[in-house]
Amino acid sequence: MITEILIIDDNPDIREILNDLIIDAGYKTRVAANYNQALMEIDRKLPDVAIIDVKLDKGDNDGIELLSHIKSKDKNIPVIIISGHANIEMAIKSLKSGAFEFIQKPFDQERLLNFVNRAVENFKLKHENKSLKNKLFHSFDLIGDSPNIMKISDQITKIANTESRIFINGPIGSGKELIARKIHKLSHRNKSPFVVLNGALLDVKKYELELFGEETEKGTIIYGALEKANSGILLIDEVSEIPLETQSKILRVLIDQKFKRINSNHDINVDVRIICSTNKNIKNEIEKGNFREDLFHRLNVFQIDIEPLSKRLSDIPLLINYFSKKISEAYNLSELKIDTNNHYLINYNWPGNVRELRNLIERIAILSPNSEEKISNIINESLKNSNDDDYDDQYKVKNTLSVPMKEAREIFEKKYLTTQLKKFAGNISKTAKFIGMERSALHRKLKGLGVKGLN
Repeated sequence: MITEILIIDDNPDIREILNDLIIDAGYKTRVAANYNQALMEIDRKLPDVAIIDVKLDKGDNDGIELLSHIKSKDKNIPVIIISGHANIEMAIKSLKSGAFEFIQKPFDQERLLNFVNRAVENFKLKHENKSLKNKLFHSFDLIGDSPNIMKISDQITKIANTESRIFINGPIGSGKELIARKIHKLSHRNKSPFVVLNGALLDVKKYELELFGEETEKGTIIYGALEKANSGILLIDEVSEIPLETQSKILRVLIDQKFKRINSNHDINVDVRIICSTNKNIKNEIEKGNFREDLFHRLNVFQIDIEPLSKRLSDIPLLINYFSKKISEAYNLSELKIDTNNHYLINYNWPGNVRELRNLIERIAILSPNSEEKISNIINESLKNSNDDDYDDQYKVKNTLSVPMKEAREIFEKKYLTTQLKKFAGNISKTAKFIGMERSALHRKLKGLGVKGLN
């Protein structure tokens, strides 16, 4: 794909020089002669790189405004600022606003072309990294054999091809977006867009802009998430963070299937299936007055609850093996050999859930340790100081040195058997087979130690 560079300058001679220089270097160009033309070109299609003159026809710093406009749409696009009235203050302002480079007129063509080449390399590197991350994420499956994951897999199969709105509950990093993507992939809307709006990451003042879009005074249309997701699926992640005023407008969209852009009087009809997710107890939020009960009932036609990873220990070995294979393939590395019975992996509380586990495997892959011992050291160093429960367990083990052998053995057996039961989601038969005991003998042992069944 040929890189496209947008040239914005009100001087026709400069535009021509830049245009010829960049085309000769093998790049594709677009040009704009003033502020309004530039705004139209940016909103029509974002360039890969932009070269902008600071002073156009609107004011002394309208080039900086265009820089900010580009960065608001995609912060990864490199922008080179040029100026015939440069001073240190202007250069600093440009760089603080996100400019990739600043160059003064009259400029050395070779130096400018060097800036352009580096900007293109920067853009391609970020684009490749983003594509790799997206490809890796989109290829992930819902992995696990715990009762919770088996139930969710069955629910996805049953509801994917319906039009029911879905509410996904689960802690941060547990896989809520992955579930929504699986529903989209199996639905009849899978050829249409899947759009994510993260309620937790938006500025409070921008919720309605991001949802509904805007028609600006200059006639530019900014499309919101609802229009972008038309005929497809919109995931409103962390929906509980959306302000009450905006919640009432979302409710109206659900009822009428239409809305108005900001600063517009025209209705926009939409056909969007909405999936929402939250890591909060939504009923508590309703009781506190933070979330509209009528909106919740509109959104919660079907509810999916995903448990934290600490309650799905039997999934951990499967996830480790799965991520090891996927991430190794993505980075073109030999598949990692990770001991899934590592003490830290099983006893760690995983506050970041599946995402934290995936990040750990990716960290190991990047460091490329050449032995199982080095892999184990990375795991131990990453996790050993991160869990208060783990510290308490170590404290109890140390205290066994001050009690009689029989009591110390009981403390160890109780901890060991509780851990193995968690690993196999409370399944007595699987636990007995793994530790080499008869099922009936394990029952008696658990009863004698006072270990109750796990939820």
